[in-house]
Amino acid sequence: MTAFQPEPVRGAEQERCRQGSAACSAEVIFCTSSGDERSACASPDICSDGEVGCNGGGYDLSNSLSDLSDSGSEHASDDALAQEAEQEEREYTGFFEGPEKTLEVCFKPGVGDQHGCRALTRAQLDQICKRARCTILSRMSNAHLDAYVLSESSLFVYRHKVVVKTCGTTTLLRCIAYLLQHAGRGLGMELEWVGYSRKNFTFPGDQLYPHASFEQELDYLRQHQHLSARLDGSGHVLGPVTGDHWFVYVADKYDRPNFTATDRVINIMMFDLHPDCAAKFVRGDAAAGADGTAVSARAAGRDMTVASGVADLVPGATVDACAFEPCGYSMNAIQFESYYTIHVTPEAACSYASFETNNPYRSYRSIVNNVLNVFRPRRFVLTMMADEAGLKTMAESPFDQLSLPAPAFGGAAAYARTSMCSTKVEGDCCLLLANYNLKATRPVLNRARTHSHC
Repeated sequence: MTAFQPEPVRGAEQERCRQGSAACSAEVIFCTSSGDERSACASPDICSDGEVGCNGGGYDLSNSLSDLSDSGSEHASDDALAQEAEQEEREYTGFFEGPEKTLEVCFKPGVGDQHGCRALTRAQLDQICKRARCTILSRMSNAHLDAYVLSESSLFVYRHKVVVKTCGTTTLLRCIAYLLQHAGRGLGMELEWVGYSRKNFTFPGDQLYPHASFEQELDYLRQHQHLSARLDGSGHVLGPVTGDHWFVYVADKYDRPNFTATDRVINIMMFDLHPDCAAKFVRGDAAAGADGTAVSARAAGRDMTVASGVADLVPGATVDACAFEPCGYSMNAIQFESYYTIHVTPEAACSYASFETNNPYRSYRSIVNNVLNVFRPRRFVLTMMADEAGLKTMAESPFDQLSLPAPAFGGAAAYARTSMCSTKVEGDCCLLLANYNLKATRPVLNRARTHSHC
């Protein structure tokens, strides 16, 4: 993703667009990065929950944040953060780290502000994102959550949970202390669970502190004087260390009965997309309409959603999509309590797409097959993070399949499972991973078995 138009430009190492306010629609708020919390709620039709997540309470940012820097001892003002980001800016090399870093932070229900994390102000969310080196582009809401498209992936805010996904050279872990400060001291919430995960990097040398390695990430969480005592989690690696593998950090403070937690999140990370599929996410001449006028990032995103087949993956959901200049795509969709998110890096040298949802499907067979048919990757990594009780509500496990059909390749190929592993950590948190590669000839038929992971 090379740089450089007055449209959202994806990649932390690139100049970001600040001119999104003119691209508003009746469905979703397209935000500026001014920090004015009112700009996130300009439409009463969208913000049906009134002041929730808009002008709600929250921690006064005039309070000292000296305990939130990386060392826990230096003052981390907005000016200092801006200067730090400028110093760390790296030249775009033609390659982009598509696979996301994911952070999920959960708080105890019934404790603190009645609106929970949705009472965080826009200024506070902007500051959290700034620590991760990304900005908010747009926002949509329903009765259950607020979903934000970021310059690098997505942010989902529930009453008692926050999920942040960032790609490229973002510094996701550096926002945890800010989030805990605003939710804890400002809203009176009590931390219950933290999960951080990512796939091994394709371009690890491009990453910024503290993401140069998983060891450095763990050291950061252990050594930060205001995080180590609060988290005290453990790190895990799933998958072949010589191939695609998954790093996971979990800190569990959960003290309710395990059967009350049934969450599941599935993620499909797809590599080497079919060129015809990747081309649908390149703006090129599409940046201008037939009459020569500029096409907004939102309008181009809507066109890509339909033309690529992404719209058919989330029927009935409310969709917010953004196309990046000159290429790239991000989409959030929400439906009741579930979110869906898709991010595409179409460059030929590092093509990648991801699909993630917390929709608790009884069977994932159809959604996995449909996603693969849209993007037609040559290999993909399937991961799931789930409560043990949540696994028991599935009719079948997607990780048990030795092969998956690839009808988009004319029936002459199939996806063969090359590795699979699972483990249970911190009591009842189940982690599952499977790697699949496209094979020219169909492998053996699936053997009948039940899912017994964890």
